[in-house]
Amino acid sequence: MEAVLANDHDLEPAKETYSKFIALFKWGTVVSAAVTALVVLIIASRAA
Repeated sequence: MEAVLANDHDLEPAKETYSKFIALFKWGTVVSAAVTALVVLIIASRAA
């Protein structure tokens, strides 16, 4: 059985998609952390 390798024409769109996914993942992490911190601060201020 021969190994099937992607040629350069198939690899460029995949790299672009992966790059966009990673950027979205990073921003999603930052936003999630900010929302979590905000919720914790709101809960802490109401408990005091």
